[in-house]
Amino acid sequence: MQEILIGANDKTQIIMDAAMGNRHGMISGATGTGKTVTLQILAEGYSRLGVPVFMADIKGDLSGVAKAGQAHEKITERVQQIRIDDFQFRANPTVFWDIFAHKGHPVRATISDMGPLLLASLLELNDTQSGVLYSCFKIADDQGMLLLDLKDLRAMLNWMGENSKTLKSEYGNISSASIGAIQRRLLVLDEQGASEFFGEPAIKIDDFQRTDFSGNGVISILDATDLTSKSPRLYAAFLLWLLSDLFETLPEVGDAEQPKLVLFFDEAHLLFDRAPRVLVDKIEQIVRLIRSKGVGIYFISQSPMDIPEDVLGQLGLKIQHALRAYTPKDRKVIKAVADTFRNNPELDTEQVIKELKTGEALVSVLNKDGSPTPVERVMIRPPESQIGALTEAERTESMGRSPYKDRYDQDIDRESAYEMLKQKAQKMAEMSAQQVKPKTGRSRQTATEAMLKSVARSIGSQLGLPITHKS
Repeated sequence: MQEILIGANDKTQIIMDAAMGNRHGMISGATGTGKTVTLQILAEGYSRLGVPVFMADIKGDLSGVAKAGQAHEKITERVQQIRIDDFQFRANPTVFWDIFAHKGHPVRATISDMGPLLLASLLELNDTQSGVLYSCFKIADDQGMLLLDLKDLRAMLNWMGENSKTLKSEYGNISSASIGAIQRRLLVLDEQGASEFFGEPAIKIDDFQRTDFSGNGVISILDATDLTSKSPRLYAAFLLWLLSDLFETLPEVGDAEQPKLVLFFDEAHLLFDRAPRVLVDKIEQIVRLIRSKGVGIYFISQSPMDIPEDVLGQLGLKIQHALRAYTPKDRKVIKAVADTFRNNPELDTEQVIKELKTGEALVSVLNKDGSPTPVERVMIRPPESQIGALTEAERTESMGRSPYKDRYDQDIDRESAYEMLKQKAQKMAEMSAQQVKPKTGRSRQTATEAMLKSVARSIGSQLGLPITHKS
């Protein structure tokens, strides 16, 4: 049986059956209580079993999994207390990713990959504006125009606005107000760095599902330290895109001995804050059904109450670090959290949550029949890799050995909607200029100017059409 040791108390070791790994999980607790180390030991455990891992590094302290840890008296003491016989310091195969390409290989997806649903959520559009966005994708598809990056989308929207009367009969009303609202949101998104994400070469989901030559699962770490501070909506949209793509492309595997892939989502509340109901419904659907694809999803947040109830009910593994009760609201949250565990008559769960020390947690795993075990207070095992971040030089060295350094590091800008519309605009301008036959030089200048301005309005200033005037 494939197992992962989580920790132990004086009576027993707490071991998770890897076959339950696709039943998802939750790691929660106040800041500084040990959530990151718990995430680290789970990632290590899965990697040792040959399960690829993807995790978002919010605080910048997960890169240490790529380097072997060092001996320390506290680690030695903890290893003896938990009764670990095969503990050894070792590194894990790791690949670093970064949407902004500062601390990892760039991660890109095309506008078409994102789709109108996730994009509408990212832009916080209302129903009318979302409808226009859906029309944009449909028109681009009907016209054979690729939507790859932000300039493609801007050009397509601008063209729709200028040709709304022609398009109305087939695609419905396209109001200039909605077009303008979407364009303004795109400008804000661009200022937050979204242009770094939308484009090519698009990431291949298979590259998050690799093993090394020894059969260990590769741990993919997305550096999200800048992403969450500059554009939390982009972070949420990326993770939702990842889930959607996995759900739509992976085959059914049923109940396997272990997952095919495990995802850890830190700061999980960013996935749900201000998300429209239709998007939350989609997340709930994916979490409920993706386990049959062999994917395990683990949310990390300060409180389980950050997660919608329907999603929380799907999470099998529960690891709760300490919470503090400073206010009446805090006490209500702690009581609610305690009620999510299967009762252990030997523990006052509500009281223990407030007493847990750093590195301790309340843990409930799933039995082989899928039922939760009674909650136990345990010491979390120490990681075998380094606690804390790599140095910049160590990260650079690791990236230099990456098999993906030449695959994604150079961006591509092939012909798509922007270029196609620009070519059409130029051809129309040339044809219009040739068709003008004025009687005088003055009338020629006026007629040509009028025609070129008309073309520019039709195609849109976003296309970069040059308009020059000569006497």
